[in-house]
Amino acid sequence: MASNYVDPSNDVKLSKKDLNILAWRSLLLQASFNYERMQAAGWLYGLIPGLRKIHRNKQDLSKSMKDHMEFFNTHPFLVTFIMGIIMAMEQNKEDRDAIRGIKVATMGPLGGIGDALFWLTLLPITAGIGASLAMDGNIAGPIIFLVLFNIVHFGLRFGLIRYGYYTGIKAIQQLKEGTKQISRAASILGLSVVGGLIATYVNFKTTAVIKTGEAKVKLQTDLLDKIMPALLPLTYTILMYYLLKKGKSPLTLIVITVLMGIIGKCFNVL
Repeated sequence: MASNYVDPSNDVKLSKKDLNILAWRSLLLQASFNYERMQAAGWLYGLIPGLRKIHRNKQDLSKSMKDHMEFFNTHPFLVTFIMGIIMAMEQNKEDRDAIRGIKVATMGPLGGIGDALFWLTLLPITAGIGASLAMDGNIAGPIIFLVLFNIVHFGLRFGLIRYGYYTGIKAIQQLKEGTKQISRAASILGLSVVGGLIATYVNFKTTAVIKTGEAKVKLQTDLLDKIMPALLPLTYTILMYYLLKKGKSPLTLIVITVLMGIIGKCFNVL
């Protein structure tokens, strides 16, 4: 226990209700997002009820709140894991520098893990299920997407804050041991799903016919599909990805896509 507190007592415990309140408030993590401190204001907003209960001395509370207004940025769906660990350290009145160090050490890795788990895995899978139903005219498509996505989202949000709080800083070592495996597995699964979505939803076909003497060869069915089904959608997706990496804006890529469609239709090749 650190001695840099006016009131060093650590007899206050957070209840499940307290942790649930923190989890609900974490939904506003990015409500005051800015390019100076990123999510710091929303991060502090989420912690305030717990900090007020733990730090009964106003000077201790003020110092803690000031520390938590420093730069902070992580994945918004996994932030409650860090909140749980930090609240356990605040409750134990750990050294302020140690608390700051743990916060900084966890926010980066969780940002990367969250991107792999949610944007590259969960979102494509649930959106693909919902979109496929919607395209068949089923009104339940968007509802199923939202339900499936948020079951995982809220399950992790409320589960991780309890896990982080009850295991405290011990959870950090467990996280480090499984980070690489979880991130790699999630990335592989997510990229596989994205590949399936490209073949299913990127509608890029050509009607061009190659004439050689009296023979006519349909470029799409007689040549490209023989090489690899959905070769054109894959090629076009790779091209768009390449242009994004080169710094082209999404708006530019949309304009290019629209122009290609118009030109292709005018010349009867698409």
